[in-house]
Amino acid sequence: MPSPIVQYTTDGSHTLYIPELDEHYHSVNGAVQEARHVYIEAAFNQYRKQEIRVLEMGFGTGLNVLLTLLEARKREVRVIYTALDKYPLPAEILNSLNYVDIDKEMFAKIHAASWNAPVHIEDFCTLHKVQIDFHDYEYPGKYDVVYYDAFGPDKQSDVWDQSLFDIIHSSMNSGGILSTYCAKGEIRRRMKNAGFEVHRLEGPPGKREMLQAVKP
Repeated sequence: MPSPIVQYTTDGSHTLYIPELDEHYHSVNGAVQEARHVYIEAAFNQYRKQEIRVLEMGFGTGLNVLLTLLEARKREVRVIYTALDKYPLPAEILNSLNYVDIDKEMFAKIHAASWNAPVHIEDFCTLHKVQIDFHDYEYPGKYDVVYYDAFGPDKQSDVWDQSLFDIIHSSMNSGGILSTYCAKGEIRRRMKNAGFEVHRLEGPPGKREMLQAVKP
């Protein structure tokens, strides 16, 4: 994976830019705003159980994990969190991000957790970071919430193919929620073909729409 460049977004939080792909890890209109809107509000906070199993497609900077765990602590729910990423970021990049301003101690615990083994990082959270290609993972869980936060389908089309949506659908509990910033019609059709009920929702700042998919 090419070396990313740290950039500020309009809400003051950082994102990373990959020049070779002409792609950002988060919206330039606000990285933290986007993550809260797309993943916390549209997915995690819509699922009302005392234990929530989260699957993240694309660990990236760890921002989604951080915001999820802070929300879980506030709601007093337990989280079993699995995050997949083939190319983990180096520590020097992670240490330069201003997400530590949100909760320095929690951010440090997330990134200190070893890869490829479940780690108990809080009384209410087990985190399992897996360094693997999405297509090679066995998806053993029954997930309640899925954050689909891979690079866009125009940049990495293979991580948005029909087979992955089919597998994820079969790996989710009934009533489970998948959310993504992507609102492309073809992605919506693939989700529907996999068996999801798909909803277009208002997008985060700078984006008109996003997708929320529910397993009936």
